[in-house]
Amino acid sequence: MSSHGATLEFDYDSTSRARLVADSVAREIGEIDDERSRTTIDRTGATIVLEIDAEDVVALRAALNTWFSLVDVAERTAEVGDAVVSERD
Repeated sequence: MSSHGATLEFDYDSTSRARLVADSVAREIGEIDDERSRTTIDRTGATIVLEIDAEDVVALRAALNTWFSLVDVAERTAEVGDAVVSERD
């Protein structure tokens, strides 16, 4: 399929944060893929790697925008959760 591709690598301060973000966005793997792009996710320790393969640059750009947004939301949600937990302590 791939004539265009990108690798997104996200490094976190802890394995638990990487696991939380990876688990949050992994639910979308396969759900938002289409005939023009496919994405895989892998996590090793505190690093998440997303591999995007696309048929054309338009599909690649759309996939990149989607995955950056999904990771951003997962990260911000985790930060809010941390703030709530800190307030309770």
